[in-house]
Amino acid sequence: MKFLAPLFLLWGLSFSSFADNLPQHIDINYSIKTGIGQGELSESVKITQEENSHRYNITSEAQAVGIMKIIKPGSITRNSQGFIIENGLRPTLFSDQRGNSNPSFARFDWKNNFITLHHEGEEIEKPLPTGTQDRLSLSYSFMFTSLPEEYLDVHITDGRGLELTRYTIQEEKLNTPIGRLNTIVLTKQPAKNNKAKRKIWLAPSYYMLPVRIVATEEDGLEIEKMVSEIKIQHTNNHQESSKNTLGNQ
Repeated sequence: MKFLAPLFLLWGLSFSSFADNLPQHIDINYSIKTGIGQGELSESVKITQEENSHRYNITSEAQAVGIMKIIKPGSITRNSQGFIIENGLRPTLFSDQRGNSNPSFARFDWKNNFITLHHEGEEIEKPLPTGTQDRLSLSYSFMFTSLPEEYLDVHITDGRGLELTRYTIQEEKLNTPIGRLNTIVLTKQPAKNNKAKRKIWLAPSYYMLPVRIVATEEDGLEIEKMVSEIKIQHTNNHQESSKNTLGNQ
């Protein structure tokens, strides 16, 4: 991997030194393509400091447009919140709400090492493996920690279940609406009795933010998210925007 070595130098900084330069607010807009139509998605990341710790709050809202709005009305809203630690993100609560249906929840009890899943009126408790991420926090966790060289094994929850997933790691140049970018690509490996697929493109020039995600859901629906705009706000009110040359290769 040709550019992973300098990447590790950049993202392998001590957490204390990196935390001093954390963005305060990030807004990302995506266009969505599916087999049944198109949509738009906006995600925001808020980072706050409380005494000697940092908290994060990620909100994701997808809205159908055009014919897809007729076929699948309503929005999909996800939220992940928790703490930023030396090894990435440590979620404490994740929610996933689709349209007017009751949301699914995952509550993380790191002190007692168990996770509580709420889905369709049922509540299940399971052991909580070290490093567990939710579906939303996984895509942003690499802002705060280095990636392994070849593959990543991580437990992931969507509020419905908990799955051990392996992602392979590669590099790729990607053409996007905000420019041609060097990216790190995480590819989910097939699992037994699970047809879901997922690839995540992370951009080192944009704090390792996800700039493209391609997924096949268990029901067979294919979804592509492609970044259309990024805005990054720092504590000193300096703002970086994907509309200029930042990160274009």
